[in-house]
Amino acid sequence: MKQRMILGLGIAAALGLAALPATAQTVKVGFLSTYSGPGAAQGDQLDKGAKLYMKLNGDKLPPGVKVDLIVRDDTGPNPDAAKRVAQELIVRDKVQFLTGLVWTPNAAAIAPLSAEAKIPFVLMNAAGVAIPRISPYVSRVSFTQWQSVYPLGKWAAKKFKHAYTAVSDFAPGHEAEEAFIKGFKEAGGEIVGSVRVPLANPDFVPFMQRVKDAKPQVLFAFNPAGKAATGMMKAYGDLGLAKAGIKYIGPGDITTDEELQNMGDVALGVMTVHHYSAAATRPANKAFVAAYKKEYGANLNPGFMAVGAWDALDMIFHAIREQKGKVDPDRTMEIIKHYKSQNSPRGPFAIDPETREIMQDEYLREVRKVGGHLANVELEVVAKQIKDPWKEMNPKK
Repeated sequence: MKQRMILGLGIAAALGLAALPATAQTVKVGFLSTYSGPGAAQGDQLDKGAKLYMKLNGDKLPPGVKVDLIVRDDTGPNPDAAKRVAQELIVRDKVQFLTGLVWTPNAAAIAPLSAEAKIPFVLMNAAGVAIPRISPYVSRVSFTQWQSVYPLGKWAAKKFKHAYTAVSDFAPGHEAEEAFIKGFKEAGGEIVGSVRVPLANPDFVPFMQRVKDAKPQVLFAFNPAGKAATGMMKAYGDLGLAKAGIKYIGPGDITTDEELQNMGDVALGVMTVHHYSAAATRPANKAFVAAYKKEYGANLNPGFMAVGAWDALDMIFHAIREQKGKVDPDRTMEIIKHYKSQNSPRGPFAIDPETREIMQDEYLREVRKVGGHLANVELEVVAKQIKDPWKEMNPKK
């Protein structure tokens, strides 16, 4: 109880400080990623994207202004730990921005702190659909599951009549399941079964066996990327679902660029809808991938989380430049609400001023061999500059 009172007083003190424009020319940005425990591979993507941006763009600020990126580990999907680390960044380090976050539960736990202390909080990932409604100081440059999965459901119903869904059992998985089912049914498809897979140390084989026994035409899957994506893909292959005529589809999480080579040829032909592919031929993406490989190794590909980190820092740097380093939180949020990028690796995007969510293109992709390596080849834009459909369907009251 005493500790909570002390933290509360610290937040209150930070609130008083944050309400005034910062006078220091060093802008402190608190960066939370996952460096240990579950999700460390995803956290590594955020880290690599953020550090590459800082290396190449850290000096692109007004004279005398610099950014201090204060890095912290949230240890995986652990809301209590993430909240504690964020409190320390606000109270002790006196950061003027918060960013990072792989995990939705962690971001949801931190969002109220950003409102209380008036700290702009830019999500690099953490796709839970409702997070920006928790705090007016939250914005997001990643995606929501609804942005990719709802149009995927509509596309799939034109090709297949019977679908089975298999998703990881946490908030983004539930949202992906809901979005696909709604889109698929609206377009005339039928769901023949659904299953939710435990998030921690899952054995995908029994769940894939359920899918095979149900004999759908198509399997829609979601998992939180990384090793989980490879585990689910290998179970799909080992049980012969492709040979049984069951097509494998999902959002970009199931064939992430950084993990794709580990999946093997079973991934060939898998269809996804997503906002980014390392194989995209846009000039901005080719330059980004080349810089990433130069920095981290020719055999490594950036995934969508690395791009989320890159774009989040670009937006933060833009807000700092617009204020010449003297950052005011409310002015910052007005700048963020009207931010547009024409040169992102993912293609052009903008922030929706009403929701503070990203508006971006969603691409239909297929895993193919390109130059002897697996790649997510973009085939077409299935949703152009799409707003979050869930918020369109559920307007804030």
